[in-house]
Amino acid sequence: MTDATALAAQLLKEHRQSIDRLDAILVFTLAERFKHTQAVGKLKAEHDLPPSDPAREAQQIERLEELAKAADLDPAFAKEFLNFIIAEVIRHHQKHQS
Repeated sequence: MTDATALAAQLLKEHRQSIDRLDAILVFTLAERFKHTQAVGKLKAEHDLPPSDPAREAQQIERLEELAKAADLDPAFAKEFLNFIIAEVIRHHQKHQS
């Protein structure tokens, strides 16, 4: 193995370790977020509020797009990701309404 190949292998290993740590952070962050949205869903159900709040959702999408731009992340990807999360949250909220 050449020195350049060994260096590339070491750099690849380090990048993968960072990716693994970030994946763990994402999973635990999403779990924490869903704990809070579950509590919101229960509150909404207890007070007969609708499971969806389109104005808040639009505001959050706009906010996330701005954050994505500041972080140099594709805003379209960020919007799609948040829309997926919002749809899942609403689905959970609807369960509480039943």
